[in-house]
Order: sequence, then C-alpha cells, then structure tokens
Amino acid sequence: MKNAWIERPAALFDRETEWNDLSGFASGPEGSASIGMVYGRRRQGKSFMLEHLRQAVGGFGFQALEETRVAALTSLFGATATFAGFPAAPGSRFETWSSAFETLARAANGRLIVIDEFPYLLKDSGELPSVIQKAYDAAHVGQHPWFRLILCGSALSVMTQLLTGTKALRGRAKLDMSVSSFDFRQARAFWKIKDRTVAFLVNAVLGGPPGYRDLLDGAAPIRVDEFEEWMTAGLLNPSHALFNEADYLLTEDPSMTNRALYRSIIGSIAGGKATKSGLGQELGREEGLLDFALGQLERAHFIVRDHDLLRPNRPLLRVVDPVLRFYFAVLRRDLPRFSARMTHEAWVDAKTRFDSQVVGPHFESMARTWTARYASEDTLGGSARRVGFVQVNDSDLKQTFELDVAVEGERIDDKPALLAIGEAKGGDSVRTLDDLRRMDRLRNLLMSRADVANAKLLLFGRSGFAPDVLDAARTRKDVELIDLERLYEGS
Repeated sequence: MKNAWIERPAALFDRETEWNDLSGFASGPEGSASIGMVYGRRRQGKSFMLEHLRQAVGGFGFQALEETRVAALTSLFGATATFAGFPAAPGSRFETWSSAFETLARAANGRLIVIDEFPYLLKDSGELPSVIQKAYDAAHVGQHPWFRLILCGSALSVMTQLLTGTKALRGRAKLDMSVSSFDFRQARAFWKIKDRTVAFLVNAVLGGPPGYRDLLDGAAPIRVDEFEEWMTAGLLNPSHALFNEADYLLTEDPSMTNRALYRSIIGSIAGGKATKSGLGQELGREEGLLDFALGQLERAHFIVRDHDLLRPNRPLLRVVDPVLRFYFAVLRRDLPRFSARMTHEAWVDAKTRFDSQVVGPHFESMARTWTARYASEDTLGGSARRVGFVQVNDSDLKQTFELDVAVEGERIDDKPALLAIGEAKGGDSVRTLDDLRRMDRLRNLLMSRADVANAKLLLFGRSGFAPDVLDAARTRKDVELIDLERLYEGS
C-alpha cells in the first residue's frame, strides 16, 4: 500500500518499498519519540532518499564528517543555528551532546532529524547512543522534547551492532532498514542496457549499487565488443575513482583496523579458498584466529558464509561484492601493469582469472537470486522454503561436486526435501548432454540424504544449450533450461 502523505520523488528509481517505509516513519503519530536506522554500503542511494524525504517534510539534516568531538559539536551548532534561525558567533559550539540533542529536538519541533554517516561521530563520541537513549526515554515521560530521528551510515559492521545485545539503543528503534544493491534485473533496467550479455558483464564487475552509474556519467557499453574499452575508461583507469573503489570500501569501516589481514582474507577467498581451513593454511594462521576478522567482513557484507542446505556445519566462504571480487581476482594480481596503463596487455593476461573467478561465481550467484526471486512454482516443482547450494560426494569418481542451486521444500517425515537442484555455468561453452547426465547422477547420489525423488533439474547456461539438450528438455518434465534470456525476462 502506498503512503499518500509524502509523494515519492520522480527521480527515485525503484525503491518503492523503502520509500513507503521511510514515508511512514516520517509521517507517524505526533508527540511520541521515534528512532530509525538506515544503513547500507556506499553508493546505494541512502543519502539521496533521505535528502528528498527531509526536504519534503522540512526537516533537519546533518552530514557527519571524520572530525574530533569538539569539531563535530561546532559543526552541529552551526547547522542547528541555520536551521532554527538563531545567531551563531564564529567558533560557537555545543558543550555536550546532551545539550546539543535537546536544542536540536526543540528546534525541529517534531520534524524529521537525519544524521548521516553516524559512525563518524561515534569514533570520538562513543557516548552518543547512550545520549540518544536517555533523550528517547525522557521524551516518553514528557521530560524532553519529542523527536523523529533517523541515523544513517555506510559502515555496516558498526551500524548493524547498534541495536544488538545490551547496546543502548536496543529495543528503541522503530525503523531498522537495510538498503541493498539492485539485483541483476533491476540493475539492467537502471542502466538501460538492452543487450543481455552486456548487462551481465557490467553487473559482474560492478554489481547493483546505483551510485556507480553517476561515476561513469551513465555510460555503458552497447555491444559486447565495447566492453574492454568501457572498462579501460572506468574500472581499469588509474585516474578514475572506481580504480580505487575497493580501497575506499575497506577503509570506510572504522572497525577494520588491520587492513593487511582483511585484504589478505578477501584476496584468498576471491582466489578460490572457500573454506576456513584452506584460508588458514594460505595465510599461515590458525583457524580460530580468523573468526573475528571473518565476522567483521561478514557484518560489513563483504563476504558471506554460505551454508550447505544439507550440511550447515560446512559453510563455504564467498566474496559477495562484485567490485571487491573483481579487484582482488583481476586488478590487484597485476596492479603494476594496470597502474602503468599497460591495460590491454594486462587485461588479455587476466582473461582466464576474469572468467573463472569473476564471471563464473557471479553467474552462480545470479542463478540463486533468480531461483529465489523470479522462478515460478511450476519451474521449481513447488513452493521454496530456502534456496542455497549442496555439495555431493561421488565415491566412485572420488570427487566432490557442488550443485550451485538447491531448493528446499517442506520436510517429509523429518527428512530434508529438495524440490530442485541446479548447476550454473557462466562460460562461453554451451551446455551438453553430458551435463544433464551428470545432474541425473548427482540426484541419484542425493537420495540417501534427502527426498529428491521428484526434484527438478535446473540447468543454467550463459551461452545456451546444445541441440541434444534442447531435445531432451522437450521430452522431460523434470528438466528446466535457463539461459540469459530466461534469467532476465522469464520465470
């Protein structure tokens, strides 16, 4: 249901759900203090939405900077004075955050207050959450001006901890909103890319943050043969902001102080070390010593511990941010040549890494996203409870296979039930009948661990399918073929 009280800005692409939630928060009942949290990675459009919302209701906005406590109190005093219309002598400042917040709440008089990049303030003013909590509690008993406050930030490992455990603001936030990247379909529409392969390649290196389009002046390749030229002008250009975007992403989070360790972890995962034991061996560290760093990277949404649907105690580590994956798999491995603008030579040599460590994992991720969001119940053979992956051991071949897509249905007699299993290949080769035979074999091997008697076989192929596979799919109701056209436009 749309909120009629605050009109959604025409310049805002998609984000209807987010805007409705923000609109509802800003238009809530008067007289009762309310706190909202908005967080998400850089360049997701958080500040864009909140600025439009603030303007629509005549609220107060403050962009925090990396500065000392005294400097921040001075900056806030000036912004409050401008907003409220009272004089401010040069150098004037609030003496405490308590007095600052009370003055600001009184000046806003119930109108929205937005503090952006809140984690910057916390670095030198760790008492702020307690100050806000005290003001919130006092406002509910009439001892403090009531207020509507939104705290926004990009440092996810900080923002996501503010409402946990015994933290001061736990239980006091009415809004807890994560602003995520566009998925691959939304991103294609946002970039206005017609060619599906081009849309896939752009998404594989940039993902879905809308802010990247502005950095590239809205430019996108039209044809596949323009992709390298487009990359050379942006992501592979030492003078372009995107060239160092991975460093910006990692340094913006104040909780990640050991940069060398975090970079090494991401680089190893991007290079194929998908288990904690393998990661520990490559980095020369005991597994237990990696737990804190892995937790921080996961809270920051840089990596994910992806759990096998049938063996949840054996997670695989994956880099989830396409820009980070591209940087550590491709650019960082040959940084001197890319920095020296020997771009074509370095790009040609990086093609194998790009295909195996960027294109392949991204296509697998797209396959899971499509299965979870867009695939119909007819395609999956029922209603999905969860979508993930499953590993299968083939003792005869002495080999472990990863089924990139697994769809869990309702359990039958306490036995896991898989509605569908799938394999995704993002390379240039078409899928063959051998791929389908392997899927049949893996389904049979799973029978001892899960109910897969009626499981559909999902064969994902970026480059399409051989004629014999197409013929087989026409005669088998348990086989679904998904290419780029179906990923982007079908169900």
